[in-house]
Amino acid sequence: MKLGIMQPYFMPYIGYWQLMNAVDQYVVYDDVNFIKGGWINRNRILVNGEPKYFNVPMLGASSNKLINEIKVNNTQVLVAKNLRILEGAYQKAPYYERVYSLMSEILSCQQDNLALFIFESFKKICNYLDINTELILSSDLNKDCELKGQEKVLAICEELNAAEYYNAIGGQELYSYEDFEKHNIKLKFLKTNAINYEQFGNVFQPNLSMIDVMMFNSKEKIKEMLNKYSLIEK
Repeated sequence: MKLGIMQPYFMPYIGYWQLMNAVDQYVVYDDVNFIKGGWINRNRILVNGEPKYFNVPMLGASSNKLINEIKVNNTQVLVAKNLRILEGAYQKAPYYERVYSLMSEILSCQQDNLALFIFESFKKICNYLDINTELILSSDLNKDCELKGQEKVLAICEELNAAEYYNAIGGQELYSYEDFEKHNIKLKFLKTNAINYEQFGNVFQPNLSMIDVMMFNSKEKIKEMLNKYSLIEK
């Protein structure tokens, strides 16, 4: 069984979805500390040819809280504001109608727990793209929460009987091939290949939110993109 583990990020770039699509089970790491100024509650979309941040409004956000302790400010006024931002940015994009409807469902979700709000968005995007990976909340697992870093990841791998653990390429310095081998787990790192697509004829802006990818590409094209990666292993 192939396993991936990552914090919940709001509408992350396509590399995140490649990792999710590449494994059998994907653990959403919701019971670790929230990172202010990171990617948990925001990502970037294309506005007038330039990357701009697009945020999930929050209440009481703090780096001293776990991700699943943060609340979403999902008042209708703020939901409508975000939908207007998407309309202004993408109303002329080829797949706007379909994706705007999907984003309206996601942003209008009345789940006020940030981790569960993002978890629900994952389900909707997976359904849209036919990603069949089983999604699991870390907080639902029976594990030793005193463990940190690699030891905690290894504990989750063992609980779920993972034979292979996939991580994003950025985590190479965090994990040891030898330590995973001692637990009979194959460690692999996923590196996204170069991905380009048309964005209103402007200079291509890479690594934007999946919102941008979906606005400009068909489901079939995105499914091809999900397989454009390399696996780095020992």
